[in-house]
Amino acid sequence: MRTLGNILWFIFGGLPMGLSWIIVGALWCITIIGIPVGKQCFKMAGLAFFPFKKEVEYGGGAPSLILNILWVIFGGAILALEALIVGCVFCITIVGIPFGMQCFKLAKLALMPFGAEVQRAT
Repeated sequence: MRTLGNILWFIFGGLPMGLSWIIVGALWCITIIGIPVGKQCFKMAGLAFFPFKKEVEYGGGAPSLILNILWVIFGGAILALEALIVGCVFCITIVGIPFGMQCFKLAKLALMPFGAEVQRAT
């Protein structure tokens, strides 16, 4: 089921969301200071492309908090809004609710990507 869900997700929503993460990551990588932020965006693009059976664990500490605040101001709010809108559209139908829940997971991640670890669900 995971494979089928990921294929359908990639076709109907994952490709644009993943590309959004890659574009934002590339913009961050233009500056030397933004390279760590860009690398994190590229990691999260992998989750945006194929989110089923993956979980996000949040942690970090003070450095992650500071980076997350800067992130929300300079890029995270747009990605979170995109995921939230797409999630609401998916949740209009009963069949789309699992896809909408993945969008909401990505919206939360778009607000707090630093200190987050993506792991396979067991």
